[in-house]
Amino acid sequence: MKTLIALLSALILSFPAFAADNACMSQAAEKKLSGAAQNGFIRKCVSDGCEATSLEKKLAGAAKNSFTKKCLADGLMPYCEKQAAGKKLSGAAKTSFMNKCQSGNLPAGRS
Repeated sequence: MKTLIALLSALILSFPAFAADNACMSQAAEKKLSGAAQNGFIRKCVSDGCEATSLEKKLAGAAKNSFTKKCLADGLMPYCEKQAAGKKLSGAAKTSFMNKCQSGNLPAGRS
């Protein structure tokens, strides 16, 4: 039962990140952004969505930081997957790229 509750909580908490990411990718496509402009826009858009969600949930301190970090990683996952597929990465190279991409540590022109 505890596992079911934990799973449902994780799904509910991560939903805003996925919704924000889809909206952000759609907005970037509408604006016809590409390269570094697209990268920067999507990262800022997802980050702003995570920040807004943390404020709605009235999170503060470590809880806010933890939520924002996970939200950002979850929100960027589809975008990072798309970038990794475009670069034809696999195995350890893909794992390394995904970790950097989802943490926001890639320079704007690399993802």
